[in-house]
Amino acid sequence: MTEELKQLWKVERPTITQSVSDAAKQGDRSENAEYIYGKKRLREIDSRVRFLSKRLDELVVVERTPNNQNQVFFGAWVTLENTSGEQQRYRLVGPDEFDEESAYISIDSPMAKALLKKEIDDEIHITQHGSEQTYFIVDVSYAAPAA
Repeated sequence: MTEELKQLWKVERPTITQSVSDAAKQGDRSENAEYIYGKKRLREIDSRVRFLSKRLDELVVVERTPNNQNQVFFGAWVTLENTSGEQQRYRLVGPDEFDEESAYISIDSPMAKALLKKEIDDEIHITQHGSEQTYFIVDVSYAAPAA
């Protein structure tokens, strides 16, 4: 998020500001597509910069592991097994970090909320797609899985 903010503020915004300034010098702004698009893009950049600035002020980096590493907390890798014996592995992350491809789920998701403070061998029930699913916690780890 810090890199995105820096890119927007230091690189993109000055470039777009210059192009809007150049387009404004060409005369009639009401039919100048470069000017209209540039102003729209500046509003988008400014909105994203405000959002990122507020989020970065509120974020807290969690660097220590919990005392009970068999219990599910923020940052945990959790291996679940469904009633068919299929296993899935997820990591509980912040709402700005979730990524389905990496199996990162938001701490605000129903699955993560059901997992919080549970331990190995606990059973959880989640309603997904209109049906209740049962999972068993097979493993909890705070170390990144081996590649």
